[in-house]
Amino acid sequence: MTARVLLLGGTGDALAIARTLAAPHVYSLAGLGRVPADLACNVRVGGFGGAPGLARYLAEQRIALVFDATHPYAARISANAAQACAREKVPYWALRRAPWQPQPGDDWRMVDDWRGVMEALAPFARPLFTLGREPLAHSHDVPAHQHWTIRCLEAHAGHARARVIDARGPFTLEGERALFEARRIDVIVSKNSGGAATQAKLAVAREKRLPVVMMRRPPLPPAQREFESAQDAIRALAAFGNTERIQA
Repeated sequence: MTARVLLLGGTGDALAIARTLAAPHVYSLAGLGRVPADLACNVRVGGFGGAPGLARYLAEQRIALVFDATHPYAARISANAAQACAREKVPYWALRRAPWQPQPGDDWRMVDDWRGVMEALAPFARPLFTLGREPLAHSHDVPAHQHWTIRCLEAHAGHARARVIDARGPFTLEGERALFEARRIDVIVSKNSGGAATQAKLAVAREKRLPVVMMRRPPLPPAQREFESAQDAIRALAAFGNTERIQA
């Protein structure tokens, strides 16, 4: 019997890993964004019901390994996965992408939550939010002196002082420069996601000497094995279980 892998995804790195998997391995998505149509593995969409529900799923589906390739800020999902794996004695591996580091000329203002974001943005007029969906919940509370630009994966209706742009990386320097100019951006709000796909905004902020309000990463549970890149993960998965079902 093939040793089944459950890949927890939703990121570009996770999709790269999923494309190397065949059935009966499972790629799990929370339900946000588009579901890939070109995968040979099974695809599951939706939550599990917390750690207890995930533990039941691992037992019922005879999962032999959980690989966590969720976003670095998906702390609750990662915590649930680690707890469920410990309960069912299933190995828990994780992709732990290295965070960005400030470079000479960067002006990062570190915050922990939405309240910190708003306090840091008080002196500015035209922020660019690259936090995903979170700013949408606050888009009707834009301070009177501000006009927001919110970039996220899905299209949403904005309004006169909150423009929503649906776009998926990777983003280029040229494209980011054009966006900053068109929207007259004077500050960026970002998560420290790491990786190259969305890093261009930081380079443009450095060029323009603009501050970056950077949300700190949440703590994540330790994994039995941790990997910094999708390629490292793919090689490790190729050596796990029934390797003819996973293509290196």
